[in-house]
Amino acid sequence: MANVNIKIEGRSFKVDDSLTILQAARACGYNIPSLCSWKNGRCSLASCRVCLVALRGQNRLVPSCAYPVSEGLDILINDPMAIEARRTSVELLLSNHSMNCQSCSKNGQCELLEVSRIVGARPDVYVGAKTPTTYDNLAPGLIRDTSKCILCGRCVETCKAEQGLGILGFEKRGFDTIVSPSANRSFAEVPCIQCGQCVNVCPTGALMEQSEIDKLDQAFAEGKYVIVQTAPAVRAAIGEEFGEKIGTSCTGKMVAALHRLGFYRVFDTNFGADLTIMEEANEWIKRLSTKGTSPMITSCSPGWVNFIEYYYPNLIGHLSSCKSPHQMLGAIVKSYYAEKHNIDRSKICVVSIMPCIAKKYENKRPDNAVDGIADVDVVLTTRELAKLIRRAGITWKKLPNEEFDHDLIGEYTGAGVIFGVTGGVMEAAIRTAYHILTGEELEPVEFTAVRGLKGIKDAELEINHQKYKICVASGMKNAKILLDQIQAGESPYDFIEIMGCPGGCVNGGGQPFVKELFLPNEEDDILQTYIQKRAQVLYDKDKFKAVRRSHLNKDIITLYNDFLGEPGSPLAHKLLHTKYNSKREKYPNPHEEGFYNKKK
Repeated sequence: MANVNIKIEGRSFKVDDSLTILQAARACGYNIPSLCSWKNGRCSLASCRVCLVALRGQNRLVPSCAYPVSEGLDILINDPMAIEARRTSVELLLSNHSMNCQSCSKNGQCELLEVSRIVGARPDVYVGAKTPTTYDNLAPGLIRDTSKCILCGRCVETCKAEQGLGILGFEKRGFDTIVSPSANRSFAEVPCIQCGQCVNVCPTGALMEQSEIDKLDQAFAEGKYVIVQTAPAVRAAIGEEFGEKIGTSCTGKMVAALHRLGFYRVFDTNFGADLTIMEEANEWIKRLSTKGTSPMITSCSPGWVNFIEYYYPNLIGHLSSCKSPHQMLGAIVKSYYAEKHNIDRSKICVVSIMPCIAKKYENKRPDNAVDGIADVDVVLTTRELAKLIRRAGITWKKLPNEEFDHDLIGEYTGAGVIFGVTGGVMEAAIRTAYHILTGEELEPVEFTAVRGLKGIKDAELEINHQKYKICVASGMKNAKILLDQIQAGESPYDFIEIMGCPGGCVNGGGQPFVKELFLPNEEDDILQTYIQKRAQVLYDKDKFKAVRRSHLNKDIITLYNDFLGEPGSPLAHKLLHTKYNSKREKYPNPHEEGFYNKKK
C-alpha cells in the first residue's frame, strides 16, 4: 500500500491508496452521509446514492463509498449538484418508507431519519404507491418489516460475508423488490441461526428482535417471584445506551437499575458460567479417558448450535451436552434455590438479560426444561433492558454502584466473566481441566494464546506430559472451516470452542447499536475497535477478581456438596445437560441444489 495526494474541498491530504473516497474523507474529518456502507465505510452495492460527491473538473457525481482514491483526485462534498443529488436520493427513499417513526423500535437510532436531517430532506416531495409490505414475526428472535427497508443490502452482505450463510437476498424486481429469505419465506421457515448480526447493521427498523417485555410485565402482574440474571457481555455495553463511552464497565449501575425495576433477586449469569465449566471440563476429560467423540465442541452459543443442527447434523455428537450458562442458572434457581427457600417452582419466573437474539429461541427448546417447566421464561436483549430502564424513569447517571444479590448462588469467578468474549470459554475450561488432571493450578492463570479477535485461533497445551491441541473460532464462516476438517477426518484438535457471533457475545445481535452517525465523540476507527473495547472490560474484571478459577467458587462447591453430588451425576445431568437434533428435514439447506425451486 502507498499514499496518494488528494484534495477535499480544496484542502490537501495524503491518504492510503486502498481507501474509497468515503473512507478517506472520514479519516480526514469529513463525515459524508451514507446508508448502504457498513463497517468503516465498506460497501459492495453502492445502492443508496446518499454519499454522492462531485469531482472537480469532471462535472460528474460518484458514489464515495465505492469510488477509490487516486493521485490528484479533487473531491467536492459541498458542491451544489452533490448537495441536491444527496437530498433527492433520501427523499426518494422516504417516498417508499413507512413513516410511523413515533412507534418504531428504532426511534432515536434510525440512520435514515438522521441522514434525512443532515441532507435537509423535504416531506412529501415524491408521493405515490408504496411497495407491498411483508411483515414477518413468526421466528422467535427476529422481526422483518419490509415497509421500513431501504434496500441498502447491509443485512445481505453481513449474512453472506461475516457468517457465510446467505439467508437474505433481493427478491422480485423493480418497484416490487424486497429483501427477504428465498421466495419471501419467513425467518421461521429457513435455516437462519437467529444470530441477529443482520439486525446490528440494519439502518432502520426493518429488522429487529422480538420483544418479550410484555411477558415480563405479565409475570409481575401475576405476582410471580421474578428473578433476573445478566450475561457477562451486558455489563460491558449497557452504558452505551445512556451516553457512556464504548469500553465503560457498568456492572454497578446495571445492578442498581435492576434492583429499582423490582426484581425479586438479581443474579449474575457468571455463576452459571462457572457451573458450565465444572460440567464441561469434566465431560471433556471423560471423553478423553473413554475415547469418546472427539474433538468435543462447546455448546454455549445457541446461534452456533442452530448452525450445526441445520448444516452439519451428522456432527452433532461432537457438541458438549452442557446447557448454556443462563439455562443452567435457570434450572438451578427452579430446583436447588426453590427447594432451599420453600418456593413453588411454578411460581418462579426467570428472566435472562442477554447480548444475544438467538437466546430467545434457545429458551423455547423443549429439551431446555425440567419436568415440563422451562429453565428460563423470558429473554431480553441488552437493548430491551435499556428500554425498561427508560420506561421506569430511572436516571442512569444518578444510579449508585450496587452488588449482585448473594443468596446461595451469588458468587462468581473471573473465569465466568470472560465467557462473553471469543476464547473465554476455552480459557476458563482449561483453568479447571488442568486442575482436575493434575491436582495443581495452571500458572499463569491467563491462557493468552486463545485471546484476540482473529477468526480462528489454535494453541497447544501440555498437561501431565500429554499435549492437547485446542482451537477457538467465532462466526459461522470460520466454524465451517473447522467442521469441514472434522467431516473429512482431518481435524488435529482435541477441544474446540465456537461462538456464533464474530468476536463472541460482546458483539451479539442484541447489544447496543454501534453507528458512526451517532458516535461523534468516539475516536477514529471505532467500528474496528468497539469489540476489543467491550472485551477488555471483561478481561479487566477477570484480572481483578480474587478468585479466577471456576472450581474454587465457594457457592459452586456448596451446590455440589449439598445438592448435585458431583459433575456429571444423574441429577446434574438431568438439570444441566441437554440434547440436540437435526433440523435438516424441517429447514432445508439453502445452498443445496433445487432449494430455490421448492414451494413456499
